[in-house]
Amino acid sequence: MKVKVVNKSRHQLPQYETPLSAGMDVRANLDEPVVLKPLARALIPTGLFVELPAGYEMQVRPRSGLAAKYGLTVLNAPGTVDADYRGEVKVILANLSNEEFVVNDGERIAQLVVARHEQVEWEAAEVLSDTSRGAGGFGSTGK
Repeated sequence: MKVKVVNKSRHQLPQYETPLSAGMDVRANLDEPVVLKPLARALIPTGLFVELPAGYEMQVRPRSGLAAKYGLTVLNAPGTVDADYRGEVKVILANLSNEEFVVNDGERIAQLVVARHEQVEWEAAEVLSDTSRGAGGFGSTGK
């Protein structure tokens, strides 16, 4: 699939790091480093503007290495870029660790996954069909 992109950053376009990767690493586009104190969050620009086809979204997800090693995550994971959005793609990074983390220009900060989606049309009902699970949720199926 081809997706139009305007790259106003100083960096290469996001790319898949391996042949079977679902996500593309996206880089911070910063004039100066951003210091994330413990439990702080910041909106990090990427310099990218995209035009997704109708019926698709772009999900902004955390990078597992940053999460495991430094406690850094995407706060609203997954963030959604809608097909009709034309502004800059930005990443809400949060530092869940007890140590400061410095985000530098060009650093891979998140991954982008383009996914197909559907829009629903609600159908009002008085009753839903029975299932073996029923209303059980939040741990009801065991560990």
